[in-house]
Amino acid sequence: MNPTTTESTVEYLSRWKILASVMVGSIMGPLDASIVYISLPTIAQEFNVPPDSVGWVSMAYLLIMGSFLLSFGRLGDMLGFKRIYLLGLAVFTLASAACSLAGSLPVLIAARAFQAVGAGLSLSMTTAIITNSFPPSERGRALGINGMLVAVGLAMGPSLGGFLVELSGWRSIFLVNLPIGLAAFILTLKILPAVRGVSGSFFDWPGSLLGFGSLLTLLLFASQGQSAGWSAGIWVMGFLAVALALWFIRWEARAPQPILDLELFGHRTFSAGNAASLMNFVTQYIIVFLTPFLLQQGLGLKPGTTGAYMTAFPLTVLVIAPLAGTLSDRLGQRGLAFIGSLCCTAAALGLVLFSFKVQPYQVSICLGLFGLGTGLFQSPNTSAVMSAVPKHRLGIASGVQATTRNVGMVFGIALGGAVFASRQAAYIYQGGPSPFLSAIQDAYLSAAVVSAAATLMLIFLREKNS
Repeated sequence: MNPTTTESTVEYLSRWKILASVMVGSIMGPLDASIVYISLPTIAQEFNVPPDSVGWVSMAYLLIMGSFLLSFGRLGDMLGFKRIYLLGLAVFTLASAACSLAGSLPVLIAARAFQAVGAGLSLSMTTAIITNSFPPSERGRALGINGMLVAVGLAMGPSLGGFLVELSGWRSIFLVNLPIGLAAFILTLKILPAVRGVSGSFFDWPGSLLGFGSLLTLLLFASQGQSAGWSAGIWVMGFLAVALALWFIRWEARAPQPILDLELFGHRTFSAGNAASLMNFVTQYIIVFLTPFLLQQGLGLKPGTTGAYMTAFPLTVLVIAPLAGTLSDRLGQRGLAFIGSLCCTAAALGLVLFSFKVQPYQVSICLGLFGLGTGLFQSPNTSAVMSAVPKHRLGIASGVQATTRNVGMVFGIALGGAVFASRQAAYIYQGGPSPFLSAIQDAYLSAAVVSAAATLMLIFLREKNS
């Protein structure tokens, strides 16, 4: 797309430079998330700890980042997107160095929590920066290109992580972030214009603490329930999460400058788009979490081969996301997002049908179809949601988007694990054939149901192209 007659070439090139600088930072989060999983067995061996303990290297990251995103979005509106984004890059890069130097598991987990704060600061600003920098006619394309970089990070993580761990140990996977973080900081400092925050605004500390507490307890309830056997303590935590969430909503409804502007949810596109996004990520992480077990335990594949088949998903997103973003600018968002979510549902149903007589290539085809659907869904849906938000609330809206993604990831893993474990126990008790495959089939069916619900939500999406 060329600059219009009403704008200069300098303005046109400026916003694409902004996107390029943001993209350098955007690749770090997904790369770091996918690269760490490969190193967990090695870390557990070095520190001589069991798998459930080393799992907190990843869990601490997800919990802390997800709990802070709403507050960080509000800070962006107050102080300006550039300041918060740069602070996030600096914290993330320094924390990555601290992770590489950790001499014990508790220190590593603490450094990962610090790293999550940096990731949350920068990720909560990415969508707001892109939305603020691009007109509606180019916004989908820009969001799609950024989504492509996220897919690149996810696709590179397992193979790059395995290579680095074998070559120079697990500490090297965190050192990868140092040159990327430094380059992103310098580029953003030079290129990204300083957008002034809302004058006369103040930070809602009570709302921030209530939001943090409700999200943290909710995510702990979802992520730890299965491993704790859904004990009384876990259910107390669940009730506490609900109580804090209700208190948070009541507080925000009365706060003059809230962390979460509840009026945004009065716009049906904002509500429907975020609900659909939440359910899409739940579906995605049920599949991403369980499919390695199907390939390795069900089909006997080695981890390296499993990783190769799994890349069908992010590689397809890599190709489709920028194309879908460009098409949404021309054709509208709702139709593409609906077709994409429908493809995700079909892919989940395909995994249900293939579970008993599956071949690796069939799994890869389903993952590719899911990648096609995800690529078609995410950029148009995000573009529609962010276009429905006034500029002085872009930071909050971006924080909500990031929060729905993170909560969806945690709930997807929790739901997939809970359905699989409970159904496998039931099939073993009943004495039926192939309890493992029957249970994983039921878990994939739950993913298909959630994805179908996401598809129905998109009927309520309204398009806004101006």
